[in-house]
Amino acid sequence: MDIRNKATRIDLFTLKSVQMRAFHMTWFAFFLCFFGWFGIAPLMAVVRDDLGLSKGQIGNIMIASVAITVAVRLIIGPMCDRFGPRRTYTGLLALGSIPVMAVGQADSYETFLLARLAIGAVGAAFVITQYHTSVMFAPNVVGTANATTAGWGNLGGGITQMVMPLVLGGILFLGVDKHHAWRLAMVVPGLVLLVAALAYWRFTQDCPDGDFKDLRAAGRLPPAGGARGKGGFLAVLRDVRVWALFLAYGACFGVELTLHNIAAIYFFDTFKLDLATAGIIAGLFGSMSLFARTLGGWLSDRWAGQAGLQARVRLLFLVLFAEGLALVVFSQMSVLWVAIAAMLFFSLFVQMGCGATFGIVPFVNRKALGAVSGVVGAGGNMGAVAAGFLFKAEGISYQQGLLYLGMAVTLASLPTLLIRFNEGAVEEVRGVLPVPAE
Repeated sequence: MDIRNKATRIDLFTLKSVQMRAFHMTWFAFFLCFFGWFGIAPLMAVVRDDLGLSKGQIGNIMIASVAITVAVRLIIGPMCDRFGPRRTYTGLLALGSIPVMAVGQADSYETFLLARLAIGAVGAAFVITQYHTSVMFAPNVVGTANATTAGWGNLGGGITQMVMPLVLGGILFLGVDKHHAWRLAMVVPGLVLLVAALAYWRFTQDCPDGDFKDLRAAGRLPPAGGARGKGGFLAVLRDVRVWALFLAYGACFGVELTLHNIAAIYFFDTFKLDLATAGIIAGLFGSMSLFARTLGGWLSDRWAGQAGLQARVRLLFLVLFAEGLALVVFSQMSVLWVAIAAMLFFSLFVQMGCGATFGIVPFVNRKALGAVSGVVGAGGNMGAVAAGFLFKAEGISYQQGLLYLGMAVTLASLPTLLIRFNEGAVEEVRGVLPVPAE
């Protein structure tokens, strides 16, 4: 898909251009999605007592929260190609608000599991976020744009860990018992998602020149491609680079999702902290998204400008390898302040890895950007699903699970070295960046 008039710079402090309105709306919508997606995670100690959940059941719930997102991300990418990111995001936000508010109706493990499964669909918002910035920004800044919008959106995962216990505390302060308080607390993120859906429809458009529907009607964009086309979904599935990025994203974003799910209860149980303190510490992990994911995307753009597209791949390998080693170190910490410091160091590489991954995605197959984004994005959730089985096993402690996960991340960095770019992608970048011959 050939999109014209992409922005070649990021002007953070303006909303005048359609590109920057999309930039700010995408990250803010994704930020709010995290409140719906992981709003219940820092309250799980209360939910565990209320519903009488076992460690294995909590593990199943954690897997459910990210498993459904795999399927939805695979679907949502091609939907962006067909219907445009504006309509796709608006629909996801509106529909996603329903199970977020409905989770409070759960009165058993089974009903809570089903609600958590449905809530996981809002995690597909990430694919739309990356798609929308990819069609709005030129190759010289697209890595930075993708990383920043996703990173600031991911910040919602950290802020949620801090805010939701306070929301719960405020409701308890009003005299509501714990049985009803956590249920009422989840109404808040559900309502916020509804408001975000209206705002996204009002303030964005699909690409710099308008909505896909209007541009196709005017003959300025080709019809949405089918699965058998050169840029179609089947072609994406046959591309080994896509699967290398699938694994890479599972090793960074999948680990990030896992930590969002277990960090609060891990510090609550391991270091015998109260719920609010454990939530604040868990939130520090996600707070690194404020700059670290942007750093990964910015370095990807910078290295590509100096040494060509292949430099983006080398950066991703180095960051993922360092992430795995840092996670192994974190898993062995038994002193609280040292564990916090190690967690932050590990989080730096997790977020940078996410940014570096989607610094590569726009150059793999621009005719099927949505499909590539969907498959790679689904890899993040598949990583979280796989990690979830480590933390549901009764015979494996959380510390052991983190150790094994760190080893797996280190191994997952190796397939990234298989990624190569065709001449078409290199020529596209040469038009904007001083890319040397390869």
